[in-house]
Amino acid sequence: MCRVTEEQEERSIVSLYRRLFLLNASVLVVAVLLLFGPVTVSTPVLLGEAVVLVAGLLVLLVANAVLLRVGLGPLQRLTRAMRTADLLRPGRRAVVTGRGEIADLTRTFNTMLDRLEAERATSTARVLSAQEAERRRIAQELHDEVGQTLTAVLLQLKHAADHAPAALRPELHQAQETTRAGLDEIRRIARRLRPGVLEELGLHSALRSLASEFSTGGLTVRPRIDAGLPKLAPETELVLYRVAQEGLTNTARHAGATRVELRLRALPDGGVGLRVRDDGRGIGAAPEGAGLTGMRERALLIGAELTVGDGADGGTEVRLDTTSGGPSTRTAA
Repeated sequence: MCRVTEEQEERSIVSLYRRLFLLNASVLVVAVLLLFGPVTVSTPVLLGEAVVLVAGLLVLLVANAVLLRVGLGPLQRLTRAMRTADLLRPGRRAVVTGRGEIADLTRTFNTMLDRLEAERATSTARVLSAQEAERRRIAQELHDEVGQTLTAVLLQLKHAADHAPAALRPELHQAQETTRAGLDEIRRIARRLRPGVLEELGLHSALRSLASEFSTGGLTVRPRIDAGLPKLAPETELVLYRVAQEGLTNTARHAGATRVELRLRALPDGGVGLRVRDDGRGIGAAPEGAGLTGMRERALLIGAELTVGDGADGGTEVRLDTTSGGPSTRTAA
């Protein structure tokens, strides 16, 4: 197979060389034929003869440039397609025009992109599946081991505070509050690592719980979830939840926003659309970080389209649109 491909490449190179040679040879042949014409050159060269020679040279150069442009035009388009290819934004392909070696090369490039996108989707699915399994394991250990240990410490502090001298009780009570705050933080981290509410109560309740968790004194998250949404596959619900979680995390950390709208709605084509829109400073020209790359990779798993940019009224808008042809199935409204 590799040998056949190499032979095809060699034939393509020879064919391209032959075409360029013929293009330039045709121009030179025309130049030579002009020498046998009625045109004469005096010594010294007269002004009229010089004008004719310069004009002829310009015509030949223009003709050569046009012929090379026509011959190499498809190759330039293929080069632009290669530069703009992005596996995180699949589906973009170079346009195959005409016939010959450049058309074959373009089709080969498109086939290579198909294979790379399929391999990336498969490897990304394995990586994210392993990541979710590791998150569940860590969350379980935090809940069963660290959480239980802190609960035991909290009970011991309470027993010690009840029997301690009055002078030591304020410090023991303070230690109790610190331990209780640490226990709450451990439980919050475990919930983020393993969204049990998503598995037990579904996506609607999980998104409302997520909005409540991120709502603080300086940030208000308003969930808006339409009724009668299509029934979604578990992997689709998990992707929607993780994208919403990452979007809210970025808003809380970087946007400087005071209000966030978390919207889940049905799309006209039968899919589901998620939107996280804030009133912060906007994303601007900031480079994409690991969080946004992770969202794009998750979107690829379910064939969804992810759009991140500045909102119409300012701030940042994260939009994830699933399709009815993806892993989701419709139910009667």
